[in-house]
Amino acid sequence: MKLYLASLEGGGQWKYVYPLLPTLTEKIYVLGSFFYIRSLQNYSSVYPICKDFMLDSGAFTFMNGVKLPNWEHYIENYADYIKQHKIQKFFELDIDNVVGYSKVKELRYRLEKLTDRYCIPVWHVSRGFDEFKRMCDEYPYVAVGGIVSKEITPDKYDMFTVLIKEAHKRKAKIHGLGFTSVKLLSKYHFDSVDSSSWSYGRRQGYCYIFRHNTISQIRASDEDRAKGVRTKAQGITENNFREWIKFQKYAEVHL
Repeated sequence: MKLYLASLEGGGQWKYVYPLLPTLTEKIYVLGSFFYIRSLQNYSSVYPICKDFMLDSGAFTFMNGVKLPNWEHYIENYADYIKQHKIQKFFELDIDNVVGYSKVKELRYRLEKLTDRYCIPVWHVSRGFDEFKRMCDEYPYVAVGGIVSKEITPDKYDMFTVLIKEAHKRKAKIHGLGFTSVKLLSKYHFDSVDSSSWSYGRRQGYCYIFRHNTISQIRASDEDRAKGVRTKAQGITENNFREWIKFQKYAEVHL
């Protein structure tokens, strides 16, 4: 399974991640959000260190209180960026609950016409299982959305088994968008997933460590917190980034 590290550019951690990129000795899997990276001139330094790269449209941001843009203009800018940087894997604008699925399909076809290549459509429960099968017939790579937004709650995760089996039966690869449950990665065999969990430690006050074939959190003790001990942003970001790269390498071979 390919595990893409997401949110290198978000949450304020870019200033800590950027200096690390030239020090990496192996290429990694990265997922970036167009909404954020479009304003980062130095983000192009990410592409040479990528074993593979996925570009998200930033649609999730528009479901969380951000002012809605002119969609046609946004699609044109998105397509221009894709062509400029020769992005091969990019997601549609799955903003079904904002503009409706009919409009999403219009924007999808517009995006594909502008880029002259397939995007990765993102299935949501509201589209129905028949539409999922249709997507798998028409596209080489599909994605499942609604995990981060809790549209698909943990008690419904067993639907992933059905979706993955159906996609593979129809010769399509399948990506779990924002599927960050480390314990369940070995149960649901997506071809790829992405996670921004590596970036939470700086904000929440814990380190990650890769050991015993999994990634775990190590929190400061209650005694240290009582003394006012705080993690240093630079150090914890570097540690967590590097430990998740170790987990990424493990996942590619063993999950």
